[in-house]
Parts: sequence; C-alpha cells; structure tokens
Amino acid sequence: MTDGGFVPGRHLVDAIMDGGFRFAEMSHSGSIILIPTGVFAWSPRSVREISSRSFDKIISQKTAIDFLIIGCGDMPVRLADEILWPLKENGIRIDTMSTAAAARTYNVMVSENRRVAAALICVKISAVPNK
Repeated sequence: MTDGGFVPGRHLVDAIMDGGFRFAEMSHSGSIILIPTGVFAWSPRSVREISSRSFDKIISQKTAIDFLIIGCGDMPVRLADEILWPLKENGIRIDTMSTAAAARTYNVMVSENRRVAAALICVKISAVPNK
C-alpha cells in the first residue's frame, strides 16, 4: 500500500495473513476496506473499535455500493443499530460474518460483478499444534 494506506482499483483478497491481508500482489498488516475505487487501510482492529464514523469512506461511494460485508474477526458479531444506521440510511445493505467468510463472500460477489464493498478486521492466526 502507499504511505496513505491506499491501493487504487478493485482487488480480490488473495489471502488472510496473521494480522493482515494479501491482495494486488502485496500485503498489508492491519484491517482494510475494499471499495470500488480501491483498498484502504482501516483503523479498527476489533469490533469494539467500530463506530458509525468507521464507514464514512464507504458511504462516500454509496452510489457505487449496494451491499457491504463486514468481517468481524474470528466470529460473526451483531453490531449495534446506531453504528449501522448511517449505512442503512444511505441504502447500503449489510451483513456481518467472520473475516474469513467475509473475504470469501466478497471475492465471489466481485467475480459476479456485484456492487459490493467489504470492511475486514484483521485476525490473529494461531498456529495449529502438531498431533
């Protein structure tokens, strides 16, 4: 990503890494927002850090987005209505799920040429112990 935390263009999520993501032949440590104009660094690192202002960049492109997928980390979480209200008020439908499921769903919807965006919280991937 550039110093401003932005990569122009529409990109698929190639991989979820430990604490970040791989896309556009590069990697980023931290959470991201994927919108039609590009991929942006996103400050929340947990659902507790999400506020209604966290989605301003998405709302600024509401004419190009019908659906937002929110990756909430390891587990799906229902976000408070007051956090989601600005999105709903601007005609953006929302679904929350785990970050892994959100990344997969986003990729499928982009490949179907759907008007979708994603807000993905980075996850810590723990090592699988040997048996």
